[in-house]
This record gives sequence, C-alpha cells and structure tokens, in this order.
Amino acid sequence: WRRVLATCARVPVRPRAMVGPVAASGAPAPADMFQEGNVQDLMKLYYGRIFPHETMYKWLAYGNDGKHPKADKHFFSRREFCFTLDGDIFVRYQSFKDRGDMESAIKQRCPSKIDIGPVYNVDPQKRAAYSARDGERSFQAVERELVFDIDMNDYDDVLKYTLDEHGWEKCWPLMAVAIRILDRGLREDFGFEHLVWVFSGRRGIHCWVCDRRARVMTDEQRSSIASYFSIYKGREAGRAKLMLTVPKHPSVQRALEILEPIWTDVILPSQEILETEETWEPVLQYIPDDDLCQKLREKWSSGRRSSNYQGEDINISRWNELTKELERAVSRTKDPSKRRALVKCKDEIIFAYAYPKLDIEVSKKRNHLLKAPFCIHPKTGKVCVPIDPEKAEDFDPDNVPTVAQLLNELNASKGGDWKATRMRDAVDLFDDLFLKGLVKENESELMEKTREQVQAAVDF
Repeated sequence: WRRVLATCARVPVRPRAMVGPVAASGAPAPADMFQEGNVQDLMKLYYGRIFPHETMYKWLAYGNDGKHPKADKHFFSRREFCFTLDGDIFVRYQSFKDRGDMESAIKQRCPSKIDIGPVYNVDPQKRAAYSARDGERSFQAVERELVFDIDMNDYDDVLKYTLDEHGWEKCWPLMAVAIRILDRGLREDFGFEHLVWVFSGRRGIHCWVCDRRARVMTDEQRSSIASYFSIYKGREAGRAKLMLTVPKHPSVQRALEILEPIWTDVILPSQEILETEETWEPVLQYIPDDDLCQKLREKWSSGRRSSNYQGEDINISRWNELTKELERAVSRTKDPSKRRALVKCKDEIIFAYAYPKLDIEVSKKRNHLLKAPFCIHPKTGKVCVPIDPEKAEDFDPDNVPTVAQLLNELNASKGGDWKATRMRDAVDLFDDLFLKGLVKENESELMEKTREQVQAAVDF
C-alpha cells in the first residue's frame, strides 16, 4: 500500500535520505534506567536535557529575535502559551519575552502539555488592562498559524477495526492518505509553502500552515478554507452526508485519484469492509437501485465469486463486482437524475469511508489552542514528532519514541548529548522540511522592509 500511495506524491522539492523521524540511530540499545509509566516524573529531565527550546523559539519568533533592525522586538512576547500542569491544571495566557525566558519557565514548571495560541495585539499577561476597551484598543488575537486537526476516533463509525481496539496497523493508511490530500490541496490550490505535519502522540495528526499570508487571515477566511476541505458533513440515517457534485470539482477529482487505489488495495481488505453482511450492508445503502443491491446481497451471501476474481481478496473481488454492476446500471438507465445518482454513489462510498474527517472548529478561529510539536503526550509518553508528507505511508506511530526511551538513549550516549538520541532525527526533519525555508522567507521579508524604508527616505 505504501508503493500505491507513493505514486500520488508531489514531485519532491529536494532529495531526502531519511525515511522519517524515528529512523534507527545506530546506537547500541541503552540500559533501561527509565521505565514507562508516570510520564510526569520524567518531564523535568526531558525539558532540561532533550526538548528543542532553540528550534521552537526560532520558529515562533518568525525572524523577530532582535537581531535585525526591522524586527518587531515585542512580537514573541505577544504570543500565548498554555501550560497544562500536573493534576490537569490549565494555565492560559502565558507569555515570554525571549527564548531564555520561555526555556526557564518550561524547565521550572514542567508542564505535562504545552499548547500554542495566537499572537495578540498586546502581551496576553497584560490583557486585563485592555479587556474593557472597544475596537482596536481591545484585547484581541491578530495573528495565528492556520491549523488542521484530524483524530482517528472520528472514523470509528465506519471502521470494523478501530484504533482503540486494534491499534495503528489497520488505521494509519487513513491518516497517511489524509496528509496526501490536504498537503497537495493547501500547496496547489492555495499556494501555501511552509507546512509542517505533526503526529499528535496518540490518536491523530496536526498540520501547521505558517506562511505569513495564512497567519494573518481572519476567522472568516480560515473558516472558508476549512469548509473547502470539509466534504464530510457528518452522518444521517446511517449514511454519510457528503458535499459531492456531478461533475466533480477539480480538487475532489484530485482527492479521488489519491484515494481510489488506497481504498481498493489497502483499506477494503484491511478493514474487511465487504467481508460479511454486517459490513457490506452499510455500503449498499449508498446505491440508489434496490434491484442491484438485492442481486449483490444474494451473490455475496451464497459465497459465489466470478471466475475473474478467483484467488483475490474477497473484499477486493466484491468491490470489483459492485463497480461492474454499477457500470451496467448506468449504461441502461435513461432517467438523468437516477443516472447521476448511480454515477455518484461509488465516489460517495469511497469518500464516506476514507476522505479526511477534519475537526473543522480547530481551523476556524485564531484563538484556538493546539498542542506544540515535540511535546510529550501525557497518556502514551510518545513525542509529537514531525511527519514527512511525501513519505507519510512510511511513518509508523508505533515506532515513535517515548520520553522514557529517549532518556535511556541519552543515558547510554557518551557525554549525554541529546543528538545521540532519536530526537535528533525528529529535529533534523523539522528543520529540513520546514524551518530552513521559513527562516529564509522571514529574512527576505525583513530585508524588504528595510528596502522600503530606504526608498521612502530617498523619495522624501
């Protein structure tokens, strides 16, 4: 399935030797001094020895680190951080003047989770002085990355093998194909360049779109982009509500071209979607032809197979039978509305089961919080590591390092260097895929401000 999905990839911008953030480091297996268990007990060491404070600051400062004369020296201090402390104590509106201030606070308070919020018009710790004001002088969010959140549990209503009961092996292809679809759409349809995909540490994935054009969008603009990708609109009467038209929008056609081979070769057999009556009946609900549905029921219930599909996985062979019967029904149907419904129903089945199910509310508002990359998930102990979207099918959530594993690798290394742990692979991937290009663009924007200032002085 990985080869199938890889054929849908964009043309790579540059070669990358590393498969993913959890590639083996080649170091000998460390002694297990640190055990899996209470994650909070390990956070002090993690934040003190491994967490990439400098990388996080370089990202979130967007060039405003005080080194350039046109940098906004107060930009970083207007960013909201939210700490979840031991005992699920939720502390919002934290802010820091610089990298050192942020690092000191994280090491001192050892949050079990760090969420990143928007950049406000004033320091969020001083919000009380502006809360009663109106208009531009009121406390308000002015900048925030465009973010997307996909949770594997949102697919439970259509899956036989769910994440909570059966693990990632049968579920990750759905996340990988979601990354492919959204990444291409955001880049090709909206022209965004600076995207970073991150494993949430437990049940899903996050996407941060960090182009300046994305960061300054209004809530209405964010909502429009989120809606553009929200084909799946929930369920009604046992079927998914889908925004599909005939003919298909070009973005929907592109998504279908990515989805279809994975649906046929991977998702159908791994989820056993046409294996039994219990699983095939929800599929047949999408077909607007009772006679056709009954014909398929009788054939599948008897166990008969076409000679053309002998030796093939039963789910794949039954899907091929379904599509052949639909093609015959379309060719003999003269009613235009029924014909359109028959043409559309095959796509509806694929999209209902496999199209990305976005938590749209996360994307719509500038003031929404989202968990920071490189955090530790408090339930699993896993690191929120970046994912290469061009190799999403190779990412294995089960091999993502835990905080205990990283500390054991650190303990086994010579000199206790965090770069001897698998965290180095994660940070390098973050830098290569995302941060280096963003830093270059930040520098160009500051240079352009300088040129504009010089030109204005000359003109004056």
